[in-house]
Amino acid sequence: MNTFIAVVLVCASGLPQEACTDERAIEVRKVRVANELGCASGWQEIIARTDLSEEVGRTTYLKTECRRVREPG
Repeated sequence: MNTFIAVVLVCASGLPQEACTDERAIEVRKVRVANELGCASGWQEIIARTDLSEEVGRTTYLKTECRRVREPG
């Protein structure tokens, strides 16, 4: 069975989107979700809980990714 990791990267506005990676992001949030649809929802709440929420759209932007995790077995 496959599960997914929803990843939200908070990157500086001056960083090109293709360069916004786990290593270069200001903050990285990850949460395990049951399916790909779960990757598309819930991240707004995750970011809203952080101190960075007021900077999104001004000095930072968000990049979201959905990563497949293969369960052993």
